[in-house]
Amino acid sequence: MPTQPVPLAGRHGANAPNRAGRWSRKLPIVLLVLFLLCAIAWLLRWLALPAVVKWRWVEALLPLAAVATTLASLARRLPAQNVLLSAALIALIGGAVQTLGATTGIPFGAYIYTDNLGQQIFHTLPWPMPLLWVVVILNARGVARLVLRPWRKTRNYGFQVIGLAGVLAVVFDLALEPFASKVNHYWIWQTPETVLAWHTAPWANFLGWLVTSLLILVVVTPCLINKKPVRPAADYHPLVVWGMLNLIFAAGSAAHGLWSAVVFTVLANILVTVFAVRGARW
Repeated sequence: MPTQPVPLAGRHGANAPNRAGRWSRKLPIVLLVLFLLCAIAWLLRWLALPAVVKWRWVEALLPLAAVATTLASLARRLPAQNVLLSAALIALIGGAVQTLGATTGIPFGAYIYTDNLGQQIFHTLPWPMPLLWVVVILNARGVARLVLRPWRKTRNYGFQVIGLAGVLAVVFDLALEPFASKVNHYWIWQTPETVLAWHTAPWANFLGWLVTSLLILVVVTPCLINKKPVRPAADYHPLVVWGMLNLIFAAGSAAHGLWSAVVFTVLANILVTVFAVRGARW
């Protein structure tokens, strides 16, 4: 009895899901490698290598690569629509608060953006700032989940993750401020000498970061909860992104002699890494 031939379209269609699955597994790796290459290029710039110093495109590519690898990693365990929605909400809220801060000084304190951070949206907000909030919030939450992994079955685990992620966002900003304001001159703080400040950033800035981070986390956490009952494997990706960005901040601060910022950044990240690895191995 002759067999009925299978149409070519049918054979190709059967292989399509396999190809899509392979690409979905490879894409996070490719984007992570791209991010690491951009980060290494940033680090090489502090060695004053003539060829690397001229790579101005690295400054624009790094935030894009950081966002891309963060979202791709998160999409491995969450639906893509949830990941994109959370990123959009973070960028919207973070960008709105930064715009408010740039125009009124609330809640961070008085500061002025310079042209070093790129084109400004509506002549007010540099385009990388909403992306920065996406990277900080999602990776802070990822690191917090690693640290608190042993307590993930407790009743208040969700609130603990939100609280620790908010604190980690402030730690990130403490490392960022000297690098952004004194090394690359992305913004200029107009802090009175009588106000307590960290490398010209007033104490109100860090309180503003904490409140803003907690607000964003409360809003986006429902989008980031994995509804699957299976215990997820420990994800070190947020810790890698977190560590590489802080390494860039420390290297830039060291190149400009900001040793208090270097010591804080290194010690804080060693402490965070130790607790994150300990929690992940639980």
